[in-house]
Amino acid sequence: MSSLFSNIFGQQTAIDWLQQAYLADRLPHGLIFAGPIGVGKATTAAALGQLFLCEKPVDTKPCGKCESCRAFGANTHPDFHVITKELIRYHDKTGKSKGIDLSIHVLRPELIEPASRKPAMARGKIFIVEQADLMNAQAQNALLKTLEEPYGRTLIILLTDQAGALLATIRSRCQLVRFASLDEQQVAKQLVRRGIDRSMAAKAASLARGSLGLALKWIEDEVVEPAGQLAGMIDKVLANEPPGDLPGWFRRAADAYAEKQLARDELASKDQATREGLTLYLTLASEHIRRGMSQMGDADQLDWACRCIESLAQAEAYLDGNVSIPLVFQELGAEMEK
Repeated sequence: MSSLFSNIFGQQTAIDWLQQAYLADRLPHGLIFAGPIGVGKATTAAALGQLFLCEKPVDTKPCGKCESCRAFGANTHPDFHVITKELIRYHDKTGKSKGIDLSIHVLRPELIEPASRKPAMARGKIFIVEQADLMNAQAQNALLKTLEEPYGRTLIILLTDQAGALLATIRSRCQLVRFASLDEQQVAKQLVRRGIDRSMAAKAASLARGSLGLALKWIEDEVVEPAGQLAGMIDKVLANEPPGDLPGWFRRAADAYAEKQLARDELASKDQATREGLTLYLTLASEHIRRGMSQMGDADQLDWACRCIESLAQAEAYLDGNVSIPLVFQELGAEMEK
């Protein structure tokens, strides 16, 4: 399937800059696409990639007919490389990797070495690093020379929602292109166009707060309805009413989330997927409280809301530190009941 700038919505400022730089032949070797998850960074990178590699582009549109465009449309282009965290496990010789960071063992064979070779189809080479903030310091330092002096016509695009997690030396060698959150109504409209029920589309768009990608993922992972249940339980906590078995709810919801991930990737770690689910719901709980704080006029209620957010944040920190999941929620339950 061809990738075109016209298929991207809500990011006109970023697209205008990229098109102007392309037409002026002033695209830098390195680009950082920075912005929230799921707002079109990867789609824009793919559109730029097809245009960059096209043999007979017309202004800022790929021809769609040349050998390069045909290979791109078939997802078989030898000079279009996408580096994802899934490659971590592929390059792990021990078979025990949990996919925590992009190391030099991934960057060297997937980007650094191929970037030093001639392109297979003569036009150039594109490298896209998704979740570039997962690159550890060693990998980022190893990438510096390639960013400065890539072989021939090469474009390296780093996608991230945490540009500050990239080393200053990386940022200084790349052009930063910012992507904004999308309008909630735009997200809902796009979901409906994809066949999603209007009610579900509205709920998912509100929950994802300007991210079409997250809305689609959370619909697929069946997160939207549980998130609504969670919001109701959190409202009870804030009103000093008994919410029921909140720790138990978190665990059941996280288990369901993990099952979805395992169904998608049978080699995934169940413990890691469960922790991801718990972190997701803890984050959604915190965001729900923050949104409600603007309507709180009582000082005691605001203080209670802040303490709840601190308890949820502490639970996330425990999960990141690999603390036993039952202990995490035993502590959370105790804190929320104070």
